[in-house]
Amino acid sequence: MNEPRAAARVLPIPNRKSKIPNQRAKRAKLRASFAASAPALPATVPTRWVKFVVALFLLPPAWILTQTFFGAFARVTLQHHFWASEEFWFFALGLVIWLGAFFGLPRPLWIYVFGHELTHVLWVWMMGGRVSQFKITRHGGHILSDRINTWIALAPYFFPLYSLLVIALYGLAGLFWDMTSFRPVLYMLIGATWGFHISFTLWMIPRGQTDLTYGGTFFSLVVIYILNLAVLSVFLIAATPAVSFASFGRDLLAHAIDFTTRATELLRAIHLP
Repeated sequence: MNEPRAAARVLPIPNRKSKIPNQRAKRAKLRASFAASAPALPATVPTRWVKFVVALFLLPPAWILTQTFFGAFARVTLQHHFWASEEFWFFALGLVIWLGAFFGLPRPLWIYVFGHELTHVLWVWMMGGRVSQFKITRHGGHILSDRINTWIALAPYFFPLYSLLVIALYGLAGLFWDMTSFRPVLYMLIGATWGFHISFTLWMIPRGQTDLTYGGTFFSLVVIYILNLAVLSVFLIAATPAVSFASFGRDLLAHAIDFTTRATELLRAIHLP
């Protein structure tokens, strides 16, 4: 038995053509009333545009920090013979060993992926969030959490998880044993793990990481540069008594004042008739 056609269930409507214009007028009137009653949405600027502008304003601090770090490093190297210290040599030894392994041996991607995703997890927890899924493979991984922000997205690119883990384990062991004789090993492991962090960071950035596009690639790169240099500055301060947080801060302030003075002079020169 054939199913009845839809047209068979439609009752004939007298004067159908005469009602169509009235229906269209009612719909137009209804749309007009909705448009009049709906509140006007405020104009918004895309977040990435805002972060692009913020990144431009972060360039001067990035330059000032760069001047301060390399100035302090050059000073302690030449005047205080930092280059001859065990901190420098064993850190450099660990770094060189890792770079040789990175370029000469198969890269341990699963170790990097595990640390990358675990760093995301730690920063979600630090931000008061919850993680519902943690998955890693040799070729990639992901987590599922109830929140995301710039710090969570970019954390694996500036937070040297394995270096901090080495320092934490050394400190924990120091509570029970005298670890003084193992300091060269500590410096070497910090050099190797920091090399692991920075080499994989530089290697992964050009490969289209979605973490970088969350806040805009330019903004993300500027933030990653500043925070990695800040971490390296802390390592330098911890490695030599010739540089303290106070002296580093004074150098930072001096370079900031010098940059502001030069920028002001440049702007005045541009506006002169």
